[in-house]
Amino acid sequence: MIDWLLNHISTLFVSIVLLMIIIWIIRYMLNEKRQGKSSCGGQCGHCQMNHSCNHSS
Repeated sequence: MIDWLLNHISTLFVSIVLLMIIIWIIRYMLNEKRQGKSSCGGQCGHCQMNHSCNHSS
């Protein structure tokens, strides 16, 4: 088991870093959504989906 870990340490390190980045992005997006911020940029007049947005104002 130790030999396998030592042989794959770089792969494990990169995988853990990528997983942490993905978790951070998901948490950031969820926090933005909870605060009512839009991820689309807010130009609803030019959006094809403007009829389906939830507008708070």
